[in-house]
Amino acid sequence: MTRRATSPARGHAAARRALPPVGGHARACRALSPARARVGSRCAPLAVLLLLAGALTGCTAPAVGGETPSATTCGPVTAALPDTDVTPLDPAPTPALPVTVTSADGVATTVTDATRILPVNLYGSIAEIVFSLGLGGNVVGRDTSTTFPAAAHLPVVTPAGHDLSAEAVLALAPTVVLADDSIGPPGTLRQLRAAGIPVVLVAAEQTLDAVPAHVRAIAAALGVGEAGERLVARVQGEIAAARDGVPAGASPRVAFLYLRGTAGVYLIGGRGAGSDTMIEAAGGVDAGTAIGLAKFRPLTSEGLINAAPDVILVMSGGLASVGGVDGLLGLPGVAQTPAGAARRIVDMDDGVLLTFGTRSGRVLRALADALHCRGRT
Repeated sequence: MTRRATSPARGHAAARRALPPVGGHARACRALSPARARVGSRCAPLAVLLLLAGALTGCTAPAVGGETPSATTCGPVTAALPDTDVTPLDPAPTPALPVTVTSADGVATTVTDATRILPVNLYGSIAEIVFSLGLGGNVVGRDTSTTFPAAAHLPVVTPAGHDLSAEAVLALAPTVVLADDSIGPPGTLRQLRAAGIPVVLVAAEQTLDAVPAHVRAIAAALGVGEAGERLVARVQGEIAAARDGVPAGASPRVAFLYLRGTAGVYLIGGRGAGSDTMIEAAGGVDAGTAIGLAKFRPLTSEGLINAAPDVILVMSGGLASVGGVDGLLGLPGVAQTPAGAARRIVDMDDGVLLTFGTRSGRVLRALADALHCRGRT
C-alpha cells in the first residue's frame, strides 16, 4: 500500500475537505512534505491527546477470568468529555480599554474596542480562551477548529481549513483579531492591519505548560487582565488535579497516529508533536519519542512495529477515515504491534485532543481514564 504525503497547504486542505474540519491538526499539517511517504515501505527514514471523570465508551474486550481490564487488555475505547462546551467565568469581566500590547511578532498594537472579537488559529484554542473569559457574546466569527457548542452558530472565516479569507473577515467588521502563526497567510494579516483592524498574535506553542501564558496574553489584549488571572488559576487547578489522578504503576507505551485516509495522510507523532505531551501527562510513554522521532513523520510499517505500542491513540475523525478499528488494523504493520493484536485503540474527538485550551484538565482526565481503562469491569 502506498500513501503520498503532500505539501502542508495542499495535504491538509485535502484532509479537511475529506472530513469534518475540526481542531488539533496544526502539527500534522506542518509535518507534511513534498516527498513521497509510504505505509509499509522504507521510502523515508522514520524521520515521520476533566475536572470530572471522562465518560468512556466502546470498550469491547471482556475481562479475563473476571479481572479488571488493564491498560493493555481493555480493547477499543473512546475517550469522551461528559460536556464538550467551555465554562465561562461568572461574572463576566468588563474590558478596560484602550490597551496597548506587544503582539508575538513584535508589533505594538492598541486595542480600543472589544465588542467584535475574531479569535482564530488552527487549534481552536484562542476562541476557547475568549469564550472561557466570559466574552463569547462579543465573538463574531470562528475558525474551522472551533467546534464547541457555544460557538457552533458563528460564521467560519477559514474555508480552506487554515487560511483566512480576508473578504470573510472584513465582512464581519471585527474590532480586534486574535491569532497566532498557525494561521495565515501572513499577507492576509498584513491586509487586515492595513485596513485599520488591530491584529494581536499570541505565541503558537501548544503544550499544557503554555496554556497559562496564552490566557494571560489574550486577557491582556482584551483589557481583562484580572479575569485572565482567575481563569489561569482555574485551568491550572484542573490540570494539576488531572495529573494527580493519573494511576501509578506501569505506563503503557502509546503511539499517536494522525490519519486522514481519504487524503492519503498517515503520520506518527514523536517528541514535540503535542501528542507526546498529552500521552506523558496521562501516564503513558510516547512510543514515537521512545524510538527517536521528532514532531510528525510519515508512517511506515517497519517503524510502527519497531515502536511496539501497547496502545494506539488516534483522533475520532481520523479513525473514521480509515474505516474504524477494523480498517485501522488493516493498515500495514498495525496488526503486528501489541496494540493491534489486543485491539487497544483509543480515539478522542478531533476538537479537543490537541487543542491545549481551557478544557485541557478535563481532556487530560478523560484521556488518562481511557489509556488506563478506569471505570471498566
